[in-house]
Amino acid sequence: MPARFVYWMNTSLDGFIEARPGSEPDDGAPEWLRIDEQFHRFCNERVAAMTMLVEGRVLHDMMDPFWPDARTDASLPDWMRAYGEVWTALPKVLVSRSRTAADHGTTVVGEDAIARLATIRAESEGTIGVGGADLATQLLAAGLLDELVLFTHPALLGAGRPLFDSPAEAVRQPLLLDLLEDRTFDSGVTFHRYAILRR
Repeated sequence: MPARFVYWMNTSLDGFIEARPGSEPDDGAPEWLRIDEQFHRFCNERVAAMTMLVEGRVLHDMMDPFWPDARTDASLPDWMRAYGEVWTALPKVLVSRSRTAADHGTTVVGEDAIARLATIRAESEGTIGVGGADLATQLLAAGLLDELVLFTHPALLGAGRPLFDSPAEAVRQPLLLDLLEDRTFDSGVTFHRYAILRR
């Protein structure tokens, strides 16, 4: 059985993953995200169970070097250091036309990325986490995205970047989902895992 591509994303109640340009604090940390210890430990467990991560360049550059460095940063809580261990140890695929190399078990794919990812999916097993809206949109349009994992934060952004870039191109007809799992965190964040139904 082939692996499953699973798109993980934090989103606002009105379906945006990034706020309007200029609306973030100077340090770039989105104030609307409620990421606490309970939330982080849940993510640590889920990501540790994955077999691989596939990331777009923008997301990958946010993750590295922060998470590899976090492993040994004594100023961080243990649950953040633990995520650093998990992320660094997992095999990763970076989809980028501008990068040719990356550290920490990362393979870079550029040209024909979606075709190469289709081969990786067919030849792998388990759950492969997908990070990056542009990448997820391309996989959805190609019929290669299997699940959505959404962490919905109790915030309304009003405008911004949607869950999928150019959704009209990726979803040519209503896309039906099956709810597989859900839960609510003490912070008010809700977790929903959906299977994408093929027609």
